[in-house]
Amino acid sequence: NHREEEFSLIIFSLGRMSNANTPPQTQEDDGQTSPSPPAAKRHAGNFWSVLRKIMLSAFILYFVRSFFGEAQKPTENIASNGSMPTKISQNLFQNGTKMTLYVYISAKPELTFNAMGLIWFQPNIVYGDECGGPNGDGTYTLETEIETFENSQKNSSIWLHVCVTKKGDYPAASIKGRPVWPNGICKSKRMNKYKKLQYQRTHNLLTGETAASAEDIKKAEESHLEYISYWHPNITINIINDDTAWVQGHVPPPVVEFVEFDHASGDYLPILYISDDWNLMREYYPINETVKSLPIHLTFQQLSLFRWQLDTIFRRRTRTSILDQDLDEFDEVQDYMKEAVLERSPILIGLTFVVSVVHSIFEFLAFKNDIQFWNNRKSLYGLSVLSVFFNLFQSIVVLLYVLDDDTEMVVRMAVFVGLQIWKICKITNFKINKEERRLGTMFEINLKGSYAESSTKQFDTMAFKYLSWVLFPLLGCYAVYSLLYLEHTGWYSWVLSMVHEFLLTFGFIMVTPQLFINYKLKSVAHLPWRMLFYKFLNAFIENFVAFVNKMPTMVRLYYFSNGIVFFVYLYQRWIYHVDPKRIN
Repeated sequence: NHREEEFSLIIFSLGRMSNANTPPQTQEDDGQTSPSPPAAKRHAGNFWSVLRKIMLSAFILYFVRSFFGEAQKPTENIASNGSMPTKISQNLFQNGTKMTLYVYISAKPELTFNAMGLIWFQPNIVYGDECGGPNGDGTYTLETEIETFENSQKNSSIWLHVCVTKKGDYPAASIKGRPVWPNGICKSKRMNKYKKLQYQRTHNLLTGETAASAEDIKKAEESHLEYISYWHPNITINIINDDTAWVQGHVPPPVVEFVEFDHASGDYLPILYISDDWNLMREYYPINETVKSLPIHLTFQQLSLFRWQLDTIFRRRTRTSILDQDLDEFDEVQDYMKEAVLERSPILIGLTFVVSVVHSIFEFLAFKNDIQFWNNRKSLYGLSVLSVFFNLFQSIVVLLYVLDDDTEMVVRMAVFVGLQIWKICKITNFKINKEERRLGTMFEINLKGSYAESSTKQFDTMAFKYLSWVLFPLLGCYAVYSLLYLEHTGWYSWVLSMVHEFLLTFGFIMVTPQLFINYKLKSVAHLPWRMLFYKFLNAFIENFVAFVNKMPTMVRLYYFSNGIVFFVYLYQRWIYHVDPKRIN
């Protein structure tokens, strides 16, 4: 089934609740400190926003594949006449096969067993037996410690090598690091992850003092970026119970990436998968000179093919780092998602998923109807033009902020695409006047006559005047606070961060001028109600999710304030009846 991957994405949370790793034992080591993450990470997002993007991408991917399909490209075992092999393959490890588990630790990624240290030897594991192990749940565990390699304290890698063989065979009987077919299979995984840290020379602009250590200041002067090796003790080893009669060249994704066929017999080996997907990013700690030993908690568990596919889809959908499998700029967001899956009931997770998909659809419809409204609009009567200018100013501030903060290119592009510069062409008249130059230029920009010559402009200006009485004192107070108590790289960064933080907190107030215009005109017929209808629904959804999911209090207040504003819009819709028989 070529759509099994998309189907698995929808229901991955319903089958994964019981397969979480044991939480690691947190260790506190003096001296294990790292620089504070950059300010951009505080605004990287939350579980709700990222989940919506994942749902939307999966939704689009499903329909693209529905039309065009996705076939596996045959790459090997092609017959001499060019036809694909039709042999039905079987699993070389049949149910009841006795296996032996070998786990090694090494500083090298190559499977050369002579130089590796064996840390776990587990015999007499029965393939397909989900009731084995000391606890009768099919799991085997190991807790131990290893001494750090000398190079591992200098950002070198630590590799885990796992081999599963049939009873009586040994991984040492290998050819170029691979066990002799068809008696075993080996996989390797790097256990440490690398995290990119940004060092900036920040200080209080008034006093010149800084809370950064001398070492951090030196690193900021020498190198702007540094990659630090981080460690988490939890690793899960899964061997997949699979009796599917695969045909080589016709294995659907994502299984095709992991199934290995024996060239001699044409049969396949079971999938061996090493996972750290459910480790929380905040539980990783740096490997530095003070770390002399590293704890390891290994779990071996057999999984069905279906359960394993669910894990694989989740891992692929949440891989957002440019450095594959490393800690990234969205670690806080991923922790939100993982905790949501692990701590909630399947019913609530399923409901959250459905709500996320609906929210993404409404968001797209609101965007589409907003474009249609402005494209077909001939008159600006009743519309707050100053709000359009302010929204553009707010978007430009956010763009400059992410550019100044060295945020990922993906985030920069997303902010740039969100700029609504095209609306300026709908509310202004642009022409070239060579006779009367303004500010030394020949370009002349005037507001549309339907706005400038109507009472709408008067009410719009009045609304922003009243609004300035509230906003400017708040902005001044926050500017003083930011200048006295926070550190910045310079005056330019201070202005950007101060305005950015202020807009995030009080930006919702800027929709109130339109409410004031509606009140003065005693009418709401001029509003884009289709677009607002979808935004109303999304406001209710956002408030629901804000109080169900874990997220900062300020984010919840932001969603709640938006909901209040939309309720006022609905109230005005109710009291100012629209007469469809009127021409205006």
